[in-house]
Amino acid sequence: MTSKMKFVGSLVKAAALTNLPKHIDHFSKFSPSPLSMKQFLDFGSTNACEQTSFLFLRQELPVRLSNIMKEISLLPGRLLATPSVQLVQSWYIQSLMEILEFQDKNPDDQRILEMFVEVLEGIRNRHNEVVPTMAQGVIEYKDAFGRQADAIIDHNIQYFLDRFYTSRISIRMIINQHSLIFNGNSNPAHPNSIGCIDSACDVTEVVRDAYESAKLLCEQYYLGAPELELRQINANNLREPIQISYVPSHLYHMLFELFKNAMRATIENHEASRTLPPIKIMVALGGEDLSIKMSDRGGGVPFRKMERLFSYMYSTAPRPSIGDKHRAPLAGFGYGLPISRLYARYFQGDLQLYSMEGHGTDAVIHLKALSTDSVERLPVFNKTALRHYKLSLEADDWCVPSKEPLNLAVYHTTK
Repeated sequence: MTSKMKFVGSLVKAAALTNLPKHIDHFSKFSPSPLSMKQFLDFGSTNACEQTSFLFLRQELPVRLSNIMKEISLLPGRLLATPSVQLVQSWYIQSLMEILEFQDKNPDDQRILEMFVEVLEGIRNRHNEVVPTMAQGVIEYKDAFGRQADAIIDHNIQYFLDRFYTSRISIRMIINQHSLIFNGNSNPAHPNSIGCIDSACDVTEVVRDAYESAKLLCEQYYLGAPELELRQINANNLREPIQISYVPSHLYHMLFELFKNAMRATIENHEASRTLPPIKIMVALGGEDLSIKMSDRGGGVPFRKMERLFSYMYSTAPRPSIGDKHRAPLAGFGYGLPISRLYARYFQGDLQLYSMEGHGTDAVIHLKALSTDSVERLPVFNKTALRHYKLSLEADDWCVPSKEPLNLAVYHTTK
């Protein structure tokens, strides 16, 4: 009986796989529905209805998955064929199939709702290694075809990975909100938390947490670390601490990455010095923006190299092993800055670097101060996106300076 059931199950799975392209085509015709921080908070605090969330997610998750799966299929064939990218693609296919099984399920059945939470948590865990696995795929591609790659392919991969990783952040966000709110667990240490959002996120507390973590890591490698100088200005109320509605883990991720870079640069630029200049943080809250400026004296980066810092294709970091469980998050792939910028942009903010070679670097995180302005920034698959993957290399409409200076004497003698 068991073998018969397994056989039937395999037939059903095969049939589902056969119909999957139709489902992807269907759901990719819909645009994702971006949610604001206020909508996340309002739903979790006052109108938390598991059935409503179930109905929303069983439609929205296939839409978000299908939109980005359409773009995966547009990657260069040689990148798509790498074992790592094939593995990532199989995870997305499996996750979409699991969600589609709930399309005709009764939202009033409590067992269905419990199964849905279990499936969501399974999907989230399955996708834990998506970032390093996709990064490994890019490495495999560069190793095999690096010399044959061109600027257009690099542009396409950069464009895709920004959108792909943003999509992943958004999918994890809505999965986490549902599972954290409806699995009955709360966080007593953060009573203002609704899911993974803290409605009164203490920004300076997150800054200090990220600093201490980076300092610990820095001291392990360099036996020392720069001190922190922290100032804050709340223009709305000078006596009040700076608090906003935000996802503390997202903010921590950005700050931790920036602190690591600032500490390493500071120490390596002051090897001959007895003292290290501090890393200075200014946190400012205005009517619209919450801004965090991190200033270091790490020697800066040449202007020519600034754009590369956010490129997935120019990592100079040592190559890690996928199976190395003891590595620091994203260490070795050089993805820290580009991923951090995506976290900032996800809720309509940004992360910008201003460097002075010979002196140091200012990194500025801009976030929305109001929960109504913090709206998800989501990729959508449409004709505009499609055009990005069909770019052709055109002649530059600006003069390209020659490496050799022009010999004006030649012109003089000919005349």
